[in-house]
Amino acid sequence: MKRKHKIYLGMTIFLLTIYIGLLAILCVSEYSDSTATIRSFKDAFWYSLVTLTTVGYGDLTPVTPLGQAVGVVFLLMSAGIMMTLFGAAVSFVTSEGLPLFLLGFQRHKSWYYFADCGVESSTLAANIHREEPDTVIIFGEKRDEQTEFPDYPCLFINASPARIVAHKKNIGPACKIFLMKENDIGTNTRAVDLHTLPVEVYARTTNGQDYLSGNIYFFHSYDCCARQYWHSKPLCSAETTIVIIGFGNYGHCILERAILTNIIAIDQHVAYHIFGGAAEFLAVHSHLHEAFSLGNVSETTDSLIFHEELWESNHALMSQADRIIICPDNEPEGWNIYWRLNSYYQVRGKIHLHSNRRTPGVTYFGTNEEIYTPNQIMRTALNKAAITINEIFCKAVSYPTKTWEELDAFHRESKIAAADHILMKIRVLLKDETITELTPEITQKAYLEYCRTKQSKEVHDMYRQLDHTRWLRFYTYYNWRYGPARNDIARQHPMLCPYENLTPEQKRERDAAWELLGSIAQELK
Repeated sequence: MKRKHKIYLGMTIFLLTIYIGLLAILCVSEYSDSTATIRSFKDAFWYSLVTLTTVGYGDLTPVTPLGQAVGVVFLLMSAGIMMTLFGAAVSFVTSEGLPLFLLGFQRHKSWYYFADCGVESSTLAANIHREEPDTVIIFGEKRDEQTEFPDYPCLFINASPARIVAHKKNIGPACKIFLMKENDIGTNTRAVDLHTLPVEVYARTTNGQDYLSGNIYFFHSYDCCARQYWHSKPLCSAETTIVIIGFGNYGHCILERAILTNIIAIDQHVAYHIFGGAAEFLAVHSHLHEAFSLGNVSETTDSLIFHEELWESNHALMSQADRIIICPDNEPEGWNIYWRLNSYYQVRGKIHLHSNRRTPGVTYFGTNEEIYTPNQIMRTALNKAAITINEIFCKAVSYPTKTWEELDAFHRESKIAAADHILMKIRVLLKDETITELTPEITQKAYLEYCRTKQSKEVHDMYRQLDHTRWLRFYTYYNWRYGPARNDIARQHPMLCPYENLTPEQKRERDAAWELLGSIAQELK
């Protein structure tokens, strides 16, 4: 037993002993007087209750001097008890007592705990409540009196995640915990020992890692923004020149997603012109030249041209670009670039501006409402699709494979990248570049089209080659290279070669991501 509990128990026993002693004195002193109304221990107990609660019926009163002295003690105690009860009631209402009490009636619901109540947390909480109205939103700190109360039901409880999880008592869905400040898991004291709790933890970070261990998952607002951008504004077949201005965190992620997902034809030749410091990026991704034309525009493959000069000096390029993406990390700087482009340059293509500000007439992307959504942060649908791809892949090959739980972080990310490309595959199958969302009807239609058209060996080979190109880009981006035998430590793989050099079994492996369409259609239904 803890020392504090021992002290409380000792004090309780001491007070009970004094109370029973006073009742005994009152009973004995009054019993000796024939005119007294308090004649038994029961009468003494009833008198004490009436006095201590300040009811004062007057049916029993002490008449002896000693009994009246005990009565004075009870009167004084009644004032203290009432003040204590009043203070306890106020404390219960103004502290965490009442919210925790109310929370106890909602244990069967889904609980989402946010360690802070900042802008990002509030936006994600609002999106969660919009998708799942019958849920409980909990902020783990007191609300600032200067901030407005959210439009959705929520509780502000200054309590640690461990206390909230314990209060749920394993009833209903497991609680989900969010640390929305960048790299919060390393600085927030509430993050201590989160890996021991039976919950899923989502922590915002900038370190480039998506998965730590056990129940802790990282997410990046920059990566979420890039995913949302290319899903809502996908690459079109008519686009051959794309300019990216600003190569900070957002620019890196937008180019990364373009490298990994913008594959829509086996003969495409899109030139990406990037303005911003790229020395570190090129030093890290040292094998990009094996999948792209670096520095020169190619007519047979995609190109990456990193410009050291100012974008302002490239008037001809700005006028020829099919798309200009403005995405410096500093948002006011982005707006400044946008106004200068519109004021002084001839631009025939689309201008897309990264901005959290909604302005009529401006094509913007990356608002908090678009980035901080359950599907972006928890990636439930994306991870489920990746798991299904791995299951289909395991059945398609003859050599030993690993289940999703056995895969390391890199190979999990490989399957996630394949799932991320599903929207592009649907657009290719249905020859419709306006599709930006997966619906049951569209996905089923695309799967039926795949089943019909793959009967042609030429078309089937085109599908496989398209996914092989995507797969090559992913491995090349992570600095893998060709080797006669697979060696994960040396980052060598025998399939890092032209599609024509693959064996029939290796070509069949590329079917898994296309076959996934059937499973997704059933899941969406």
